[in-house]
Amino acid sequence: MKKKLRTIFVWVLVSLLMQFGAYSYLENKVAQVVKPNEASPPITKELQATIPGTEFKNIQVSYAKDYLAYTENGTLKIFNLKKEKIVFEKKTTDKSLGVLSYQWLPDRDTLLYFYAKKNPNPVTYVTVPIKPTTPTVDPKTDQKTDVKTDPKVEDPNQKPAKTVDKVEQKETPVQTKTEVRYNNPQITELYTLELPGADEDTEPDDRFNQTINEFPAGGKIDELVFSTSTNLIYLTVKDGSKELLMEIDVMKNVRTLNRTGEIVDGMAASDRYGTLYINSKIGGTKQVVSLGVGNRHVISKNANDKVLGIRDGKIYIGEVINNELVKVKTTEDSSEISDNPSLKTEWEGSIPLSNVSILIGSQGQVVIYNQQTAYIIKSGELNEISLNGDENYISDDGAELIALKKSGTSTLVELQPLNSK
Repeated sequence: MKKKLRTIFVWVLVSLLMQFGAYSYLENKVAQVVKPNEASPPITKELQATIPGTEFKNIQVSYAKDYLAYTENGTLKIFNLKKEKIVFEKKTTDKSLGVLSYQWLPDRDTLLYFYAKKNPNPVTYVTVPIKPTTPTVDPKTDQKTDVKTDPKVEDPNQKPAKTVDKVEQKETPVQTKTEVRYNNPQITELYTLELPGADEDTEPDDRFNQTINEFPAGGKIDELVFSTSTNLIYLTVKDGSKELLMEIDVMKNVRTLNRTGEIVDGMAASDRYGTLYINSKIGGTKQVVSLGVGNRHVISKNANDKVLGIRDGKIYIGEVINNELVKVKTTEDSSEISDNPSLKTEWEGSIPLSNVSILIGSQGQVVIYNQQTAYIIKSGELNEISLNGDENYISDDGAELIALKKSGTSTLVELQPLNSK
């Protein structure tokens, strides 16, 4: 009996250990999805590479710091920093308008980009039937005007006349007309470009996702953000004096979120809940607003406040006066949002905001940089770092400096951790 009890005890213990291991594994995987930036520290590298060419625009480094994306003369190029070679190009042709915008995903070496081309059939002609004219009715007699009545009154005692065979009627041919249909002269497409490991020789996987029919012809993408855990993409599109705030979800649905006349000057998306936070301007009213599923909340009514970014459950809001950042405030990034939440002041001081880029790093640091200096606010302290490249960029996780120096017809690219400066 004791032997049986011992065996049962051992199997129960083994079962509990296996369940504990399984739960721990699932918990770790859930944490990577819900809090992807907390799962592991950012990747940093020290390397140098030479890229042919000198006139580069919109330079972005990938999540693993293996690839550099940029445009040159209207062509999107992906450069393998380790092998020092171009591994992908998307050109502009006579029949296309080229790449409108692109951005790396924050947790893998995958690039999303929008590509526009001319519609080969901007005008189509369709043959449609012409509806026959309905006979008019005389309101006095309540009878159709094209129906004749016999004035004679029929005698009920009179024998019925001989039945006359019906005359076969010929069918009148259906009349048609040609109508002109005007289509969107621009076809805008969304692609996903997946890159292999930097040491591999596999070709990048360039996959077409969908056509954005609602995208206005000639529209320019001003800002692009996304929430990877909720598979939501947000973009602001400027079309002349008009501006659209568009949302694309995993089911390929496209919605316009901004109100009539609303201008969006900066935005950030929650990677936990997919909520979008925007700097909204309607007429003379400036506010920080959240856009969730079917609702809208005011986060700050202060006209000087602007959303700076979101990281690890915090929304970062900067107070800007006379084009200088004078205060950084935070509030919780929650699944349930209410109007006018309390804002906690994290830092006060003065940083000029002329021609700068702003991001929230993986450690919760606020990074503000121009081509000469990086200002880093962390734990209430400000640190300034001088940048020595001809052009300087910082990765979206705030961990890597990308310095470019022109050398003849080539460009030297140097990557190094930002905190090592």
